[in-house]
Amino acid sequence: MILIMLGAPGTGKGTQGKLISDSFKIPNISTGEILRSAIEQKTQVGTEAQAFMNKGELVPDDVMIRLIKDRLVEDDCRNGFILDGFPRTVKQAEALDELFSESGLKLDYAIGLELENVKIIERLTSRRLCSACGKDYNVISNPPLKETECDVCGGEIIQRSDDTTETVSKRLSVYDEKTKPLKDYFQSKGKLKTFDADGTVEEINKKILNFLS
Repeated sequence: MILIMLGAPGTGKGTQGKLISDSFKIPNISTGEILRSAIEQKTQVGTEAQAFMNKGELVPDDVMIRLIKDRLVEDDCRNGFILDGFPRTVKQAEALDELFSESGLKLDYAIGLELENVKIIERLTSRRLCSACGKDYNVISNPPLKETECDVCGGEIIQRSDDTTETVSKRLSVYDEKTKPLKDYFQSKGKLKTFDADGTVEEINKKILNFLS
């Protein structure tokens, strides 16, 4: 099974990708994981990617496609895989289509998670973490026992700089402009299946697994 996870920040696509990965025993591959692995292994394309990153530039699409191509021939992808974080634009989706065609691969579904922006902002701005041990909290659904103190280690509870209302709103604007059109792209190919992300992790996962099964 080959899947692509789609969704704005805060919809839980990363979490659902990992759960689907566990259920079907296929790797959940993120762009971050691909980049880190290629750079650590000092592959030719990994070295190219690092050169762009060292200059503070985005890794070009053609380099990302080569990184993905190298990753998809590894043994753990033999029975399928999940892509999370790529494609981010229609242009990248078209390049991925070409790669799949050349490699004899066929996309089963693009799984889209949808949630109103107001709820995404509420969800992300409610996140907190311990500055010492990194434990995650949510002031609405999973608050620490003491507002500013970690339950585990007693460290200071903080809000990440990219979880403020202003930053989250900007991230959603970028998503709406560049990534949201992917849903129309995959819909036109009959590959899109959307799910309401307003619910518990377990509820949403059950709906996705029931569909995939």
